[in-house]
Amino acid sequence: MEILPEWEQGAPGVLCSSGPHAIPVSAALRASDRRIVFALGRRRETLALLRNDRRAAFCLLAPGVAFTAYGSATVLREELESAPHVAALALDVDEIQDHLASSRTEILEAVRWRWTEDGARDDERRILAELARL
Repeated sequence: MEILPEWEQGAPGVLCSSGPHAIPVSAALRASDRRIVFALGRRRETLALLRNDRRAAFCLLAPGVAFTAYGSATVLREELESAPHVAALALDVDEIQDHLASSRTEILEAVRWRWTEDGARDDERRILAELARL
């Protein structure tokens, strides 16, 4: 796989940083063929780890898509206008591993999840809109 595939907005992925340390991420968007933008809470341990070691991997399993993107993460904004408690980051992708390349399996559905608080749901809508503008 040479470029990032398209995926459904809101499909959660897992961001892995050094440590090893993994965290689910729901606010991640394909920004280009080799870049993913995403949001992390500013108090997250993952953000501190990425400041010290930018190497990261993002794994996504969604309908018709299963990949891990490896690269370097950088902070684009220390805080978002729409959510000051959240930082915007980019993963500049060096390598993409296509987990469906053998065609022996397919992903039929993404993980089903939802926010349990209305405020969090509204925050995510604003965060995704701002990430899309970056």
